[in-house]
Amino acid sequence: MALKIVKGSIDRMFDKNLQDLVRGIRNHKEDEAKYISTCIDEIKQELKQDNIAVKANAVCKLTYLQMLGYDVSWAAFNIVEVMSSSKFTYKRIGYLAASQCFHESTDVIMLTTNQIRKDLSSPNQYDTGVALTGLSCFVTPDLARDLANDIMTLMSHTKPYIRKKAVLIMYKVFLKYPESLRPAFPRLKEKLEDPDPGVQSAAVNVICELARRNPKNYLSLAPLFFKLMTSSTNNWVLIKIIKLFGALTPLEPRLGKKLIEPLTNLIHSTSAMSLLYECVNTVIAGHDVNYSSLLPFCFFFVPLSQLCVQKLRILIEDSDQNLKYLGLLAMSKILKTHPKSVQSHKDLILQCLDDKDESIRLRALDLLYGMVSKKNLMEIVKKLMLHVDKAEGTTYRDELLTKIIDICSQSNYQYITNFEWYISILVELTRLEGTRHGHLIASQMLDVAIRVKAIRVFAVAQMATLLDNAHLLTGNMQRNGICEVLYAAAWICGEFSEHLENPMQTLEAMLRPKVATLPGHIQAVYVQNAAKLFATILKSQEGNTDSTAAQDTSQLMIDRLPLFVQSANLEVQERASCILQLVKYIQKLQQKDVEVAEEVNALFAGELNPVAPKAQKKVPVPEGLDLDAWINEPPSESESEDEQPKAIFAKEEPKHSRPRHTEVDEKELARRREARKQEQANNPFYIKASPSSQKVYQDAPGVEHIPVVQIDLSVPLKNALPSDDDDKDPNDPHKALDIDLDKPLADSEKLPVRSHRAAEAAKSPAEDGETENATSLEPKKKSSKEKREKKKEKDRDRKKSSKHKKKKQKKEKEEKEKKKKKKHHHHHHHSDGGGEESVQNGTVEEEEPLPVSVYDIQGNLQDGSQVVVSVIFENKCDSFLKSMEFNVLDSLNSKLQRPEGSGPHDGLTVPFQLPPEAVWLFIIHSDCLAAKRGSIRSHIASFKRCSASFPQNEDSSTHEKLDFKLHFTCTSYLITTPCYSDAFAKLLESGDLKGSSVRLEGVNMPFHHLLARICFHHHFSIVERIDSCASMYSRSIQGHHVCLLVKTSGQTVSIDAKCDEPTLLGNVLDEIKQTFSQC
Repeated sequence: MALKIVKGSIDRMFDKNLQDLVRGIRNHKEDEAKYISTCIDEIKQELKQDNIAVKANAVCKLTYLQMLGYDVSWAAFNIVEVMSSSKFTYKRIGYLAASQCFHESTDVIMLTTNQIRKDLSSPNQYDTGVALTGLSCFVTPDLARDLANDIMTLMSHTKPYIRKKAVLIMYKVFLKYPESLRPAFPRLKEKLEDPDPGVQSAAVNVICELARRNPKNYLSLAPLFFKLMTSSTNNWVLIKIIKLFGALTPLEPRLGKKLIEPLTNLIHSTSAMSLLYECVNTVIAGHDVNYSSLLPFCFFFVPLSQLCVQKLRILIEDSDQNLKYLGLLAMSKILKTHPKSVQSHKDLILQCLDDKDESIRLRALDLLYGMVSKKNLMEIVKKLMLHVDKAEGTTYRDELLTKIIDICSQSNYQYITNFEWYISILVELTRLEGTRHGHLIASQMLDVAIRVKAIRVFAVAQMATLLDNAHLLTGNMQRNGICEVLYAAAWICGEFSEHLENPMQTLEAMLRPKVATLPGHIQAVYVQNAAKLFATILKSQEGNTDSTAAQDTSQLMIDRLPLFVQSANLEVQERASCILQLVKYIQKLQQKDVEVAEEVNALFAGELNPVAPKAQKKVPVPEGLDLDAWINEPPSESESEDEQPKAIFAKEEPKHSRPRHTEVDEKELARRREARKQEQANNPFYIKASPSSQKVYQDAPGVEHIPVVQIDLSVPLKNALPSDDDDKDPNDPHKALDIDLDKPLADSEKLPVRSHRAAEAAKSPAEDGETENATSLEPKKKSSKEKREKKKEKDRDRKKSSKHKKKKQKKEKEEKEKKKKKKHHHHHHHSDGGGEESVQNGTVEEEEPLPVSVYDIQGNLQDGSQVVVSVIFENKCDSFLKSMEFNVLDSLNSKLQRPEGSGPHDGLTVPFQLPPEAVWLFIIHSDCLAAKRGSIRSHIASFKRCSASFPQNEDSSTHEKLDFKLHFTCTSYLITTPCYSDAFAKLLESGDLKGSSVRLEGVNMPFHHLLARICFHHHFSIVERIDSCASMYSRSIQGHHVCLLVKTSGQTVSIDAKCDEPTLLGNVLDEIKQTFSQC
């Protein structure tokens, strides 16, 4: 042995460690992939060794390779092995590797639950710390559910180091397992007053993150946080608290007034810029809340906002670009409510336009937009125009141009007092090269010229200048280029041509050959407005004595227009052709000395006035006019489809045209929508966007009113794995945390606590006695608490329950087969045991009423050969039942497991007494041999002996024996098993299942009540539900799959079922039918 240890130590001397691996990768840059492949082969050999130190070294190297992008998922099990090491240095390597490599789909992650729980309870705080740190990186919904109670316990640890980590990881637990938020929140709230500042800071961080998306649920914590804000000296804690108040203030306006004094003190006293910025942000949030609600104390905010602006000036003047940007950002928020406070710092904002950082310049531009007034508009625009000239880069220059126009045109030109100045600015902006905002300048020119009559003379003169110098603007022919201003110039000169000083010169400029290079829509405006100019010139020339001038003008038009007739743009062609023919006709009339000026001017008579965008809606529809009626008869559907119009220019290629849309009325749309929903509901393979079955159960109203027994539907689904559809929006994990935290905590909301199942083994009589006592104590306490809550009015203040197991005698071969099956954790249904009758999955066949009734019979999830039987004992007499014995007559179908040393006829002593009118729940486990015989059939098991003693007086008692029979149905052997929707679909697609169906008439109950009956009576779980259709799944203890599709229509229920065992399927459907026939 010693020689082997020495040999192993010598071998490890030659193993490569992490430093050797890194050094080797750097030395093999040319063949790095090949070298790493060799290293991975060596690591695989190291992982096969028994020495944990060698494995830890290998996992350490794999962690580095994973950081380089290599897949190491194949070594997940080895990582778990290193995590389980008792040595901290190795354990730390394992948790580091797990935190980097493990994710929710890692198969072996389920094996880490017990190891993590063991580390969390370790006396070594560093073992616990590394487990918490690693768990935070790979926590899954299952781990969160199983370990939530352990982590919550650590929040009260004696070491602040552990408390802080436990508080922080609870945030990850809440995201993965939202049901833990309510039970853990009181403990988290306590940590806000923890004596250790690190724990306190962690609690503040967690609550602030939770409140970031759902602040309304944390309003009740405002007094506690206010106390922290006024007493804490930790800047980072104060920042978090102030951020939280910034989110809470819009929900509770009264907070604004309360926060004024502490925020003012912080703003005055703090030297931390980050804290100062958060204080200012909170002041802004407080003032942005419903302004009318703040009017009673709005005078408090004016000096506070001025103080904020003064402090923000310090940020803006700082050399740190980040602080400068944040200062400008906060200043723009204050500008919305207190513009006068910000306008006094106009000089500082203008200085920011000279900053090298473009983002700061753009933020300063946004501020200038809100600082404009009639007095400073021209000054601000003048400064901006200077920056336009020296601006570098088209993006910033275009932003400057846009901002200049936005500043001038805001609120319908509210701040412009001189429109001639504005037209000059627009004309000056046309000199910019490479801008993409020509259309914006053109629209402003048109808008001002049309709406402001007094400016038209000046505007026409400026536009004529632009047309004369059009060659300077035609360098940028792209869409929305600066050439777009020629569109506005031509239109203004044509529409208001009477104001032109030299119309002939402008007409010649509009008919230059180079105009043909402009975009088509601009050419069309040129041609149209050339005609308007022609009409104006004719009118002025016909009054003169020289008649040849008018004919020369007509000839000019005839000479220049053919260039536009040949244009590729159809609009230009049409306009040019029409105007050319008109001018030729006018020329003929001129040759006959006929005056035509008045008639030509009549073509363009009338003034265009601006129209509001919504003016058309105010025009009433004339009586008798039906806007929806066909103008012409619609084409009939009987027309031949092969009649197609002939191509005019060339043979056109067939195109895939969209089918003609036909109008459909609302009834037809509703009918199609319902048909589509019905088709989707009947299709089990259609993935519906509906809440998971767990949420459907929890939200279903009226579940507690199911007849006879109150069912907590959340219990059987607690251990169901969350489906892939649970998280509808992966980018918003806080959606599920929108929970009311002020509501009292119910018993069903307590965190699941892992309990030991040692009592199920029953190895020996001694062990059996010990475990019997252990299992009977804890349930007594819990069940009595439940009874006090549920039955207070009846003064039932005691309740006891115990669990006994019966072990089945099996053949060795059958034992091996059962051991191969996986075990799943399962919660039994809870019941208050009250009422005159009980819901019975198995029925007691006896005419006279008995003090024993069956609550439930279901296959055991942990052991496929056992059936769990829950029995309710009810004492209907006025005397105490001091002792009871419960016995079963063994048969070929079932046998009672008795403690070792007991005879085949010995019974089980019921470990409690029954007071008068008391009801107790007693859960036993029955072994069933019928499940091993090919197919499951209904059979009878006789519970033969049940004796009770009734005291007649202090010294005597009466012994009686009650015999009854218990009926085991087929569904007694079904196990409620959660199933994913995708696994359910694959199961149906496999083709291994046989189908059958049944229709139930006259079922008058809500759909969720119907599903609850099937779930409780027949042990099914809901896979998916949408509207009145649900898919359900269960599994027998033999492993047979049973799938149901339940649909309702009125009072008719149709159930389509599939199973790989036809006999079982038929019996299950018969039992479901019988259940609803008794309703």
